[in-house]
Amino acid sequence: VLPSPDGPAPSVSITEIRQYLRAQDIPFHDGYSCLHTPSLFTGGRGDQPLSANAPFTLFIDKTTGSFLCTATLAEGTWQDFQANVEMRHRGVTPIPPASSEETEEEMRQAREDARCIWERALPLWELLDEKETKETKALFGISQVTDATLKRFGVRYLRTARSLVFPWFSPQDATLKGLKLLRVEKKGGTITYVEETLPRFDSYRNLFGLPLIGRRDTELVLTGWELDALALHQAAGVASLALPRGASCLPPTLLPYLEQFKRITLWLGEDLRSWEAAKLFARKLSLKRCSLVRPGNLQPRPLEALNQGLNVTKILRSALLASHKSIVSFRQLREEVFGELVNTEQVSGVKWARFPELNKLLKGHRKGELTIFTGPTGSGKTTFISEYALDLCMQGVCTLWGSFEINNVRLAKIMLTQFAGRRLEDQLELYDEWADRFEELPLYFMTFHGQQNIKTVIDTMQHAVYMYDITHVVVDNLQFMMGHEHLSVDR
Repeated sequence: VLPSPDGPAPSVSITEIRQYLRAQDIPFHDGYSCLHTPSLFTGGRGDQPLSANAPFTLFIDKTTGSFLCTATLAEGTWQDFQANVEMRHRGVTPIPPASSEETEEEMRQAREDARCIWERALPLWELLDEKETKETKALFGISQVTDATLKRFGVRYLRTARSLVFPWFSPQDATLKGLKLLRVEKKGGTITYVEETLPRFDSYRNLFGLPLIGRRDTELVLTGWELDALALHQAAGVASLALPRGASCLPPTLLPYLEQFKRITLWLGEDLRSWEAAKLFARKLSLKRCSLVRPGNLQPRPLEALNQGLNVTKILRSALLASHKSIVSFRQLREEVFGELVNTEQVSGVKWARFPELNKLLKGHRKGELTIFTGPTGSGKTTFISEYALDLCMQGVCTLWGSFEINNVRLAKIMLTQFAGRRLEDQLELYDEWADRFEELPLYFMTFHGQQNIKTVIDTMQHAVYMYDITHVVVDNLQFMMGHEHLSVDR
């Protein structure tokens, strides 16, 4: 749930951050999406000024002011940072902002569970016989991936769950912090991949492949899937990392780890949604250093390119620069137009799974469009829209709900019931199972209620778009949000 209107984190501008650092004699230099400074949390007495010779391991996000120290993993808001600077002036050694005991306990438990799974999992090449190894590799489509590549990235296989296991090691001391399980489900002729993470997704902040990055690496390929990172490294020998949630979001806490790269190529997948996500992420990462691989028949996802024997290095060289000037010629748009013609089905947006009739009317959910549902009170607008939004959310569309009419608990209850497709009040023993699955959805709620100041709501939406890569916002309903004070404004 996003912060409530009475206590949202005050926004801070990059100018204010720079002025504050200069006033406090904190040396810094400008990065792509963060400012870099020496850490407040590593060694040194509290009353001594921070030295410009110390390693610059603390990163301050230029958009939100949040910080992360990559040496100690201390993180917090801009206000936490200022509080720590004040403590330092008083000669007190700063302490990282603590998370709640409950969260600490959850994280500890998740790490313990991860460790148990990791110890039971085997390296793929150590399975009982060659036949089982071959079948397993074929199941995941990684027959072309060598044992040496799997070994380098530390991929294992958990027999009991028939899942590949991708580890998340701490960048500081190489301890196991968590893991991701990937299994294959076959329904009819289609194959779907099911992922599960420990700890849960919202605190699973891994960039798969990070421990293999050298200090001197300046070029990187960012992918949306662990198996793509393996394929890229093997086929082109490039430094490659995989985002924890694929093309659905790039959490700002990961930006500091990407600051060292002068050039980042985004190759997130093979559909148009991956392409849209790549353009969105490039803005976060700074357009001038990003290039994008345009999905197409001859440029599928990296694993597919390896399996088809395509020249991966050549595809990487043909990546398009993300930053473009304000004026372009058709020659520069030519490839994009061709892509739209080839993928007409995808261009029309994300289709609803539960509402085929709606697909005929609206074609699908497209970013940048406004849809208004009207109807008399009690006609079922909220019930319908919660199911309509849930449908998209289950397909990975990051969704933000602003319900000004009914409170979030009631709304979440409606959506959970629709998600489970059953009356949970009659089967309470199933509640935790469905709630756990519901929690995995990329769904966020604003905590406003009743009449609101438009600016506050818009600011909250913008913050959510940056933090969680929201691509679908629901406002229920417009009258409540408008109130009576805005009658003179163009409603």
